[in-house]
Formats: sequence, structure tokens, C-alpha cells
Amino acid sequence: MTSKTERKTHAADTTTRKRTSQTRRKQGDSGATSVAQVRLRPDEMADLQQVMRTLQLHSLSDALREGLRLLSREATEVAASQEIRDFYRGAQAPTPEGVVPATADELAAADETEW
Repeated sequence: MTSKTERKTHAADTTTRKRTSQTRRKQGDSGATSVAQVRLRPDEMADLQQVMRTLQLHSLSDALREGLRLLSREATEVAASQEIRDFYRGAQAPTPEGVVPATADELAAADETEW
């Protein structure tokens, strides 16, 4: 026969295991997660908090994951543009039929544009 204390301990262990498995499932199919730290200056933190409010991101983790997603996309675009430059070996890539190449003035104006 088990004591009252043993039954409570077993019940608590079962509850803990259920919560842990539910937490793991919520973290996604990728399995274990990793923890990363970042140091931010006060102005960077203020910018991040403003971004979080604007984009309705609910946690620092959400904001940083979104930032990493955007960095990954940018890195993919940079790699693709490098592949194009490598393919054409420094020569001007051909424009599609009917498209007029940009003039030097148009390119300069585009370079001056601030987002």
C-alpha cells in the first residue's frame, strides 16, 4: 500500500511530465531550441522596443527571430546577386526584351534614394 505522500509525489511528477511534453510540442517540430544572448545599447533597445510595438511583436524572442529571418533573406539575395555577377563574369547582364537599360543619371538617382 502506498502512503498519501507517495501518491502526491507521483501525481506531481505526472503533472510535471505532461507540462514538459506540452511545452516541447509548442516549441515546434524542430526539436530542441537554443538560447542566445545579445548586448544592446540603450538606444538600440529603445529602437527594438519601438519596432516591437509597431509590428505587434509580443516578446524580445519574437523580435529577434524576425530580425534573423530578415537577415537570412537579405543574405540569400546577396548570394544570388553574387552568383549572377559570377555567371556574367563582370559583364552587364542582358536586359529582358523591350526593357531599356537605365541611364547613368537614373542609376545615380537610385543610389541617392533613402528608404
